[in-house]
Amino acid sequence: LSAGCLMKYIGIIGGSGLDDPDILEGRTERYVDTPYGKPSDALILGKIKNVECVLLARHGRQHTIMPSNVNYQANIWALREEGCTHLLVTTACGSLREEIQPGDIVIIDQFIDRTTKRAQTLYDGQPTSPPGVSHVPMAEPFCNKTRDVLVEVARSQGIKCHVRGTMLTIEGPRFSSRAESLMFRQWGADVINMTTVPEVVLAKEAGLCYASIAMATDYDCWKEHEEAVSGRARGPNRGSQWL
Repeated sequence: LSAGCLMKYIGIIGGSGLDDPDILEGRTERYVDTPYGKPSDALILGKIKNVECVLLARHGRQHTIMPSNVNYQANIWALREEGCTHLLVTTACGSLREEIQPGDIVIIDQFIDRTTKRAQTLYDGQPTSPPGVSHVPMAEPFCNKTRDVLVEVARSQGIKCHVRGTMLTIEGPRFSSRAESLMFRQWGADVINMTTVPEVVLAKEAGLCYASIAMATDYDCWKEHEEAVSGRARGPNRGSQWL
């Protein structure tokens, strides 16, 4: 499933805050099917500064798909089949660290998986899926070269950016209890969301260079006397500054 090293198209998976097709010039839409079913929405093809891009709204353009119900397999497969070699994704998240303030950006480099209901591989044994099994290394889940580019862009734009961080992905749809949030801090997690896993795992399995821009919208509930977590489902629309 290797996609090779040379960049052909950049896939953009827009999470809460970057699923606006207006960032693309010369837009065309393409509805596709995959061996895993239909992706979250149409693929929107276009250009950003003369670079060919393919945009996909992770939760659908009407934001109607819950994190547990996103067809991550179909999304990754569709972008790969469209010719994408690199994936830039956005995600709204909660902060588990005092120093990661609401509004900050984190270029995550590791994850902890606390999901329970999601397909974790493209090699799922179905007749239409790739044959065999895959035990993909996951020591470095995110593409470090792409991460470095994002960090450089952040610095050039004067955007406050944490150059690494560990994302803990929960199943949802509920948020964490305070006891869970405190435990996740002890585990070494820095930020928390509901979508990084299995997306990054499937991208790695498909041979795609995957990097994520995490936007902290709040302190998770470990931090008492802060405003309750409520708005993470629709994060800040700041992602276009990176493109």
